[in-house]
Amino acid sequence: MTDFFADIDQIEFEGPDSDNPLAFRWYDSDRVVAGKTMAEQLRFAVSYWHSFSSEGIDIFGAGTLDRPFLDPTRDPMAAAKEKMEVAFEFVSKLGAPFYCFHDRDIAPEGSTFAESCRNFDEMVELAAGHQDRTGVRLLWGTANLFSHPRFQAGAATNPDPDLFRYAAAQVAHCMNATHRLGGANYVLWGGREGYDTLLNTDMKRELDQLGRFFNLVVEHKHAIGFEGLILIEPKPFEPTKHQYDYDVAAVHAFLQKYGLENEVKVNIEVNHATLAGHDFAHEIAAAFNAGIFGSIDANAGDDRLGWDLDRFPVSVEQMTLGMLEILRGGGFTTGGMNFDAKLRRQSTDRNDLFHAHIGGMDTMARALLVAAAILDDGELDTRRNDRYAGWETANDITGGATLQDLHDAQLGSDKEPVRTSGRQEALENLVAKHIERAR
Repeated sequence: MTDFFADIDQIEFEGPDSDNPLAFRWYDSDRVVAGKTMAEQLRFAVSYWHSFSSEGIDIFGAGTLDRPFLDPTRDPMAAAKEKMEVAFEFVSKLGAPFYCFHDRDIAPEGSTFAESCRNFDEMVELAAGHQDRTGVRLLWGTANLFSHPRFQAGAATNPDPDLFRYAAAQVAHCMNATHRLGGANYVLWGGREGYDTLLNTDMKRELDQLGRFFNLVVEHKHAIGFEGLILIEPKPFEPTKHQYDYDVAAVHAFLQKYGLENEVKVNIEVNHATLAGHDFAHEIAAAFNAGIFGSIDANAGDDRLGWDLDRFPVSVEQMTLGMLEILRGGGFTTGGMNFDAKLRRQSTDRNDLFHAHIGGMDTMARALLVAAAILDDGELDTRRNDRYAGWETANDITGGATLQDLHDAQLGSDKEPVRTSGRQEALENLVAKHIERAR
């Protein structure tokens, strides 16, 4: 183990009254909430890319973070090994049960595909050893098919079939590694699977290519005996102007068209939902309704900035509404809460990474407590069900009445529909009450 975070001990739960900034106030991993421990309900994961592969750059400035293992003058494999030791030191001290990675996060790109695979395989074996030593597990792996210039026009949707072949090979290799490491899922994020202009884009051809690619992924999953879920992560735009995986509804339509609806589910990111013009809770409800809910990237955006900020979640109210839908849907199976979130450029102390994750984990834990209390109380669901009570006796509609039947019955009736209040403000106050009382 390294001592990159030498002055940090194991992060412990100390309760809501604690003033210790390096302790959990709400996340008590062994506490049972809604029939499972918090650890089982939330299944937290640390993202390898933002936490250990990011220098804190933005489009206007160079990196600001203290990450000596990202020094480009160092031997790439030696630096990758040090970075991995730091990553497992951090995740272990934090007490998160999982981590997630892109293949290029943990191993440097080689001069050829074969060299890249050798680098990756060596690092995967080291990761397996770190997992055995620490007990940290892999929530999901994924291949980076968007950073390298070769993917400037996408991967599966690229107009050049050679790029499709390259991307397929890279995904197969990363899936094999994810399987080797006991990953619970495999994610496909179509970072450049979209277009900027129809002047040079055959949309139908590209969607057919994407459908073919996903079917190849599913076939490979079964061929290697991988039992985890295949997940797709919706995002409406950025880096391309029009992403094919715009939101949960668009993904569901895509999966149905290409016969994948029983094989592929969604990894929903909070900030991506915001960019699509949706609430986080909406996307979760849409996924459960479609039977494709899988996993979550827990983060937040900024209402005044229209791009993917990947902030750590701090709004208990926003996350409570999402947790309500997760609990209503039955919770996670193989999925979990991955912190696809990054430090701000001015948070340059090494230990800021702990403060960020502790805050995010406490936010999600408190949201879980509030959501469970709301469901246990039952008032919210009772009021919601009362709005639809009339459907319990609407036997003419549910019994197969025709449009003409409904017309004739209404024509012969003097009864006017009676409006009822949706009581939105009262329900918002109900949620606020439970937030105040959560312990």
